[in-house]
Amino acid sequence: MTLGLKLAPQHRVYAGFAIYSFAMGNIFPRLPDIKRAMGIEDGTLGLALIGTPIGTLVALTLATPILERVGFRRALLWLVPLLALAYSIAVHAPGPASLFLMLLPVGLMIGSIEIILNVEADRTEFLLKRRIMNRAHSFWSIGFFGAGLFGGALAHLGLSPQLHLALVAPMVAVAMALFLGGFQPAPARFAATGDKAPVFARPTLPILILVAVTLSAMLMEGASMDWSAIYMRTVFDSGPFVAGITVALFAFSQATTRFFADSFVDRHSPSGVARVLLATMMVGVFIVFFSPLPFVSMLGFALLGIGSSAIFPLAISAAAQRTDRPAAINVAALSQISFVAFLLGPPLLGFVSDHWGIRSAYGIGIPFIVLSLAAAGALGRRPSSNAVTDGIGSGATGERAPARAYEA
Repeated sequence: MTLGLKLAPQHRVYAGFAIYSFAMGNIFPRLPDIKRAMGIEDGTLGLALIGTPIGTLVALTLATPILERVGFRRALLWLVPLLALAYSIAVHAPGPASLFLMLLPVGLMIGSIEIILNVEADRTEFLLKRRIMNRAHSFWSIGFFGAGLFGGALAHLGLSPQLHLALVAPMVAVAMALFLGGFQPAPARFAATGDKAPVFARPTLPILILVAVTLSAMLMEGASMDWSAIYMRTVFDSGPFVAGITVALFAFSQATTRFFADSFVDRHSPSGVARVLLATMMVGVFIVFFSPLPFVSMLGFALLGIGSSAIFPLAISAAAQRTDRPAAINVAALSQISFVAFLLGPPLLGFVSDHWGIRSAYGIGIPFIVLSLAAAGALGRRPSSNAVTDGIGSGATGERAPARAYEA
């Protein structure tokens, strides 16, 4: 039985990314309120937040066979509303330890949804014979932008995080029924090889160089999502609406860049595009680090959104196009090793913030950006014209690995 609107396959993919990110994005404008209610420091909050990426990593590693047995349609239609519900329960945590435990199932759901949506985007690319991956992720950022605006507005009105996230759950359920009620998974593309990606793929030296390309983008994206609202409240004593707008501005600039990224990559070299994005990220970090005024910091976060937008998808494509090993193993190695940045990011930035101030939590990104600039040549001078249609991927069925690990 199908419900809701009749949409083209790519439009259902876009809607799925947007609704999913809205479901997960509403907690970030409320982190300052959660931190204040618990009476904890940034470092302790960072350790509590690590529950989400741990759960996500477990799901990204182990969930695919389970999801294939359950079916992508059934899993997606249940998991996205359950994700919003799980967040609404997690914000009732009385302390950081219980918040950590409540975020573990949230991470499991995020990782599972990431697999479904990214595989579906890859299969839809193959079906349509044109790129949609970066545009699909732009809709993830659009949903996160909406969450920042909505969360900031409700915080400004004085609603508690618990009531706020309780309202999000039915909104997400209705949106899923309306836009994804008629969702039917695209047919699987043929595998390029019969090789199956191992649970842990050993990285080679070229893959480690690609990891170096991605580290700064993943770290700064996590810092902007998790800490930008707290930064604005701590440094400038901004109100909750301004803090929420800052989160939304980062997501909006990221969404806009991702929406047009595919055409730029087609016209220019991946390494050239990456260097421009990394340089933009560097400027954004310096602005956030030295900013004297709130609106200047907001500009810095917008530049961080632009700079972090397409680095990881470019690295995924470069790993998949290598010929030294099957694409499945190379992409799995890159995804799993790069994801360590999300595991280390929250506690590392919280530790730095506790000891040297929250501005320094962004300043720590500068050496990582320098490292990424030095390694960017590994992305290649020209994109592969066969990247969409040749069936490269990371899984046993030839699908690309999730282009995001914590959003995506």
